[in-house]
Amino acid sequence: MDDKHILKQIQAGDRFAFAELVETYQTKVIHLSYSLLSDYEDACDAAQEVFVKVFRAADTFRGDSSLQTWIYRITRNVCNDFLRKRKEKKVVSIDEEKDDAPKYDLPDTSNSPEELAERNETQRLVRKALLSLDADSRMIITMFDIEGLSYEEMAQVLKIPIGTVKSRLNRAREKLKKF
Repeated sequence: MDDKHILKQIQAGDRFAFAELVETYQTKVIHLSYSLLSDYEDACDAAQEVFVKVFRAADTFRGDSSLQTWIYRITRNVCNDFLRKRKEKKVVSIDEEKDDAPKYDLPDTSNSPEELAERNETQRLVRKALLSLDADSRMIITMFDIEGLSYEEMAQVLKIPIGTVKSRLNRAREKLKKF
C-alpha cells in the first residue's frame, strides 16, 4: 500500500492502516532518534511520541512533502524537545561512552571471534566518531549516509535549501575525517 492511501485510511480512522504505518517507519524513526539522542530508551520514547503526533495530526497533513519527510520532520522536532528537556535536567558529556547501552546487532555465528571483535570495534569507533559531531552534523550524516534520504528529502525535513544541505553534509564529513 502506498503512503497516500495509508494516510487516507488513517484519516478515516482505520487503526490497522496506522499500525501498518508504524511498522513501516518505526525502525527508521528509532534510528534517527537514537542518532540524535544517543540513548536507546529515549529514542524509543521519542519514537512513541512521534507516532502519537502523527496519528493526532494526520488530518493536517497537506501532502506538500512525502509522508516520510513529514514523519522525519516530526521526529526531528520531538528529539529537539527531548534534548531541551535533558539540558534543563543535567549536563551530559558527548565523549562519555555508555557500557550499558543496548547493542543493535545480534551475534553472527558465521563469523569468527576475530571478525566479530573487529566488527564490534569498528562499530564502536564509528559511533564514537559520530558522537564527536554536533547534533546537526550527526543528524545530516545519519539522514544521508545511514537512512539514505535524498538531498531534496533532507532539505524538506530540515527546512533549508538543497545547497545548504550539501554544504552541511560536506562540513560534517570533513569533521569526521579529522576524528
